[in-house]
Amino acid sequence: QVQLVESGGGLVQPGGSLRLSCKIFGVTMDYVAIGWVRQAPGKEREGVSCISGSDATGYYADSVEARFTISRDNSKNTIYLQMNSPQLEDTAVYYCATDWSHKCEGVRAQYTTWGQGNQVNVSS
Repeated sequence: QVQLVESGGGLVQPGGSLRLSCKIFGVTMDYVAIGWVRQAPGKEREGVSCISGSDATGYYADSVEARFTISRDNSKNTIYLQMNSPQLEDTAVYYCATDWSHKCEGVRAQYTTWGQGNQVNVSS
């Protein structure tokens, strides 16, 4: 059974750092692109980042470019989202997701398979 399980959310101060993890069960990361999507209260889901299955190229929304870094550890079949210098507007529930594409088709919010979501609160 294919499953995405997130961890690592919580409270972080503006300007701090936090790392989210997404462990993938049932498929090898080399074959699928994995995205991070977030949803803030009262707002629509927003694509944050994506990493390609074929060559691990990362893509970012303009709002997080140069602050967030997506990466993967093949030995752990896990995707990471390193959040540096988070801002108040980064507060949201963060999901990892996939639609089983091999490559990222931009940074987007539409996927077919989702993790359970992980709350990130940026607050002083």
